[in-house]
Amino acid sequence: MSYEIVLKRIYSPSEPTDGARVLVDRLWPRGKRRESLNLTDWYRGASPSTLLRRQLHEGEISTAVFTVRYRGELRDHPECLVPLMRYARQGKLTLLSAARNLEDSYLPLLQQAVLEALQHEDIEDLELSSPPCLARHHEGPGSSGS
Repeated sequence: MSYEIVLKRIYSPSEPTDGARVLVDRLWPRGKRRESLNLTDWYRGASPSTLLRRQLHEGEISTAVFTVRYRGELRDHPECLVPLMRYARQGKLTLLSAARNLEDSYLPLLQQAVLEALQHEDIEDLELSSPPCLARHHEGPGSSGS
């Protein structure tokens, strides 16, 4: 199945085509009132940990190290992706952030993780539903299966 997950700055105007608009930053964006953002949800659970975010911003770790560690956080806590996966299954999902440059932020990593989790779940669903169907197909018509 195909899913549409897009990235957008929280400071960009909302559009009717945004679908579910989910702010995924741990911190609330400065100068923004909740009612002005047309948010579906503010979900902090899949954003980088406070420690990891602080280490990157203070220059203690490189972007490459941040990427590896953030992917590790997502891998170690796959349940944090579930709410975002639910939104994506309902239609278009717009991940929102206050980051100045979305492509250099953690959002593409989160987008990729959600898409991979959805694809993995879809494959599991196919595998769970396929064997009995295949078994019946291979038995042939009128076969009792025993």
